[in-house]
Amino acid sequence: MTASTANANTANDQRFREFKMPDVGEGLTEAEILKWYVAVGDTVSDGQVVCEVETAKAAVELPIPFDGAVHDLRFDEGVTVDVGTAIIVVDTRPGAGPAEPAAVVPDQQTYYPPKEQPAEEEPSPEEGEGRKAVLVGYGAAPSSTKRRARKPQTGAGAPELNGHGAAPAAPAPAPAPAVPATAPPGGRALAKPPVRKLAKDLGIDLASVTATGPDGTVTREDVHAAATPVAPAEPETAPEAAPRPAETAAREIRTPIKGVRKATAQAMVASAFTAPHVTEFVTVDVTRTMKLVQELKSDPDMAGLRVNPLLLVAKAFLVAIRRHPEVNAAWDEANQEIVRKEYVNLGIAAATPRGLIVPNIKDAGAKTLPELSAALGDLVSTAREGKTSPAEMAGGTVTITNVGVFGVDTGTPILNPGESAILAFGTVKLQPWVHKGKVKPRQVTTLALSFDHRLVDGELGSKVLADTAAVLEHPKRLITWG
Repeated sequence: MTASTANANTANDQRFREFKMPDVGEGLTEAEILKWYVAVGDTVSDGQVVCEVETAKAAVELPIPFDGAVHDLRFDEGVTVDVGTAIIVVDTRPGAGPAEPAAVVPDQQTYYPPKEQPAEEEPSPEEGEGRKAVLVGYGAAPSSTKRRARKPQTGAGAPELNGHGAAPAAPAPAPAPAVPATAPPGGRALAKPPVRKLAKDLGIDLASVTATGPDGTVTREDVHAAATPVAPAEPETAPEAAPRPAETAAREIRTPIKGVRKATAQAMVASAFTAPHVTEFVTVDVTRTMKLVQELKSDPDMAGLRVNPLLLVAKAFLVAIRRHPEVNAAWDEANQEIVRKEYVNLGIAAATPRGLIVPNIKDAGAKTLPELSAALGDLVSTAREGKTSPAEMAGGTVTITNVGVFGVDTGTPILNPGESAILAFGTVKLQPWVHKGKVKPRQVTTLALSFDHRLVDGELGSKVLADTAAVLEHPKRLITWG
């Protein structure tokens, strides 16, 4: 490489800046691009939101960290992209004229998808092991996500894959057959960090996976294929499955499960088959609590705050937890320990257009009733707007799900993963009830408490549920017990 070419490379590297998909949650490995707010040629500035993405936890807006003009949008809306993959290229000096042709040399800090190479070329050991990951998704292997079709490149001025310039077209590589994911000399099987994590989660040894990616790289599809058991061969005499009638298929609507809905489904399956659930029920007269709700609505100290039955159910639950702190715990599988929490992060299950999410109120047990009301109002409003951040959904210890708003009496709720208990609050309605020796119409509801039997035995769970019901039956206990 001549000195002039090196200078051109440096200039173009500084001019064209790539913005990579960040890890906007806690160890998330991918996100779907929901909407682009900019197009090629648009001017952008540092801190300007350029797109909205959906992770497995929430929808998040991404701001660009530099000024310039949009040179390229790498992916279309609706595409799921690995964390650490460049999604947008910005020309930081749009008035500097056409870019000079330059080759980009990947370094240890930046990942560029490699150009196609002849099949006989082998990756060097440095590419397999020497790269240091600074963000989940960075590595030597190309992204497993699908790119939209690129425009045909012709002539000496055609841009290269990273927008820095053009290079003569390389001869088409020979088709590479699938090969076992054997490690390069002195290294491991070639795979990106998200793929390695997927293999680890599924208990798959990467060395045993047949790689179909470029240069023997293991892809997500390879790992899933290795994890899928081979179905036994059907007997030759087995009748063929009847095809679905065309009129039946025309009346079926198929919705891809991804983002929040996919994460929720996976979490519920993991919770249901990991934590041994026990659910107990109690039906309680909440007439006095409903009367207190009406009084609080006119209280000057609660002016402008959201006051409803859920607020007092949450306060009653927190009082019960304070009386029985052992219920507020977590199971540490790695160390075989029960971890008791001296803080209560109270989750509130919220139905949103993207699916069920469970943001939580941090240190809810330490809040006064007005503070709890304000936090609950903010949580619900943010969830309805689809602006709940991953941090607001992390670290929960117990949860309340208000199934009563749908007219449901009760249910058997499934634990939010990592939490010890979840309380279902059913609908409140007038029912005949024996009160002071006489049958009278009273406001009645049913509570259901599911808990992790590894952490909470029957006695402890029963006491927590009974105390919650007792506070709601006689809300003056908020003072005497609280």
